[in-house]
Amino acid sequence: MSDLRELYQEMILDHGKSPRNLRAIENATASAKGNNPLCGDRVTVYLTLRDNTIEDISFEGAGCAICTASASMMTQVLKGKTEAQAESLFGKFHHLVTDGEVDDDGGLPLGKLEVFQGVREYPIRVKCASLPWHTFRAAMRQQAQAISTE
Repeated sequence: MSDLRELYQEMILDHGKSPRNLRAIENATASAKGNNPLCGDRVTVYLTLRDNTIEDISFEGAGCAICTASASMMTQVLKGKTEAQAESLFGKFHHLVTDGEVDDDGGLPLGKLEVFQGVREYPIRVKCASLPWHTFRAAMRQQAQAISTE
């Protein structure tokens, strides 16, 4: 468990300090805003969807290292996935951070996202890690109302 905790800390720090896909997508086909009023995390997720596939995905916002790292890693994992694959990964990630277990249903693996397994130990941080994912899901569903963790 110590090795996983160290990897978790390294990846969170890396993606928190140097987030990937931190930008707005000009002419995005969908976007959504989300916030966590408890800790102040705010995120906007942008998508370019073509033929039921996520051609491009990015985010902007301000938040803690866990929120930023989660958004950064989420964008890397979801780019190029179909909407169905992305929905499956959303479910697996949510299960991971709320139940602390890897859901091995034979579908797409979580891969590096498994480092977020330790978030479950800190219930207040579950909302930080899951906010980008819920915001992504709202963008995919083209929900106009902002997402809130409260």
